[in-house]
Amino acid sequence: MSLPKIQSYALPRPEELPARRVSWQPDSSRLALLVHDMQNYFVRAFPAGDAPIAPVIANIAALRQACDDAGIPVFYTAQPGNQDPRDRGLQREFWGPGMTDAPEHQSIVDALTPLPHHIVLTKWRYSAFQRTNLEPMLRARGRTQLIVCGVYAHIGCLLSTADAFMHDIEPFYVADAVADFSRERHDFAVDYASTRCAVVTDTASLIAALSAEVAA
Repeated sequence: MSLPKIQSYALPRPEELPARRVSWQPDSSRLALLVHDMQNYFVRAFPAGDAPIAPVIANIAALRQACDDAGIPVFYTAQPGNQDPRDRGLQREFWGPGMTDAPEHQSIVDALTPLPHHIVLTKWRYSAFQRTNLEPMLRARGRTQLIVCGVYAHIGCLLSTADAFMHDIEPFYVADAVADFSRERHDFAVDYASTRCAVVTDTASLIAALSAEVAA
């Protein structure tokens, strides 16, 4: 199976998000931001310049700026191209060989190019925690909360969110800063995260909370 050609769909609005089940509040001294797999290979499946991907890219850029302003570390994941089948593992059976190492596949989209102080992790599996040093890097920085954004909502973003939860790291899953194969899959991911492992929030609410903390 290869990546589908994704049709436009509207992102969930704040009033459509499920009620939270836990009382976690974002704390800039504990937070890190994870920008998940925003590489050209994955993003090109979406209609360029349209929802969901255009507003998602804008929202991730806004989250990244807010985190930079608050001194919150920013992590990216990026899968390597031309993976050895031994590294690709069982993903090859579901998705084929994956991307090449050409810039039009492997590079992070231009609008979100990592800055020198950002940390880019090589990613091998759905979860950003598998076969990476994300967890020890978070622990070394005293980070026990994680903002999750990127693609795809019901695959790597959701599995990374669940994995954070299982490492006792409080995830904040940003419903309008993730994109997916369809609104149905997107809503599934939002529902699962909110009922099983995360606070589901929106970009404006999260940035407002961080801004209020900085101003206090």
